[in-house]
Amino acid sequence: MEDRDVAATDGGIRGASRSTKGAAVARDARGGRRSGPRPRVQVAALAVAGAFLLIGVLGFIPGITTDYGELAFAGHHSEARLLGLFQVSILHNAVHLLFGLAGLVLARTIAGARLFLAGGGAIYLALWLYGLAIEAVDAEGGANILPVNSADNWLHLALGFGMLALGLLLSNQVGTGGRLDTPADRP
Repeated sequence: MEDRDVAATDGGIRGASRSTKGAAVARDARGGRRSGPRPRVQVAALAVAGAFLLIGVLGFIPGITTDYGELAFAGHHSEARLLGLFQVSILHNAVHLLFGLAGLVLARTIAGARLFLAGGGAIYLALWLYGLAIEAVDAEGGANILPVNSADNWLHLALGFGMLALGLLLSNQVGTGGRLDTPADRP
């Protein structure tokens, strides 16, 4: 009995072999997407990616970004502050937008969601260390190309640990039936 015939009989359950039962039930009528809810790691990655996109857009809106007239392309000379607290520049906002777009693309698979959350968390922890080093050495120096201030540093620390925790804790065999997911670089 072929897969098409199996799917036509009682939703693909009766007369199906063990391996065919799961395949017939796990895919929807379009044949490609899984039916049922997304794994939590993918939902978390989509939420985090959406937050980055929102922050990137808000960084370009006068009023939400104070001293908007002082928004510079890059560097510590940008005096614009998102919500009056976080120092931003055009480059800083663009990085948030690109990070959010990458998150949306990567969240399509479990492996990609893990990579986005855990890898992104590691990147933000590195950015936190970068910010601490910049403040300790010379906050007004040329190495401060992504304007960071103390508020940014603590936000980067929270984002780093939060994303890392989500990527590692939500992905332990979630949605994979105990087997490893398809790597992100293979179809």
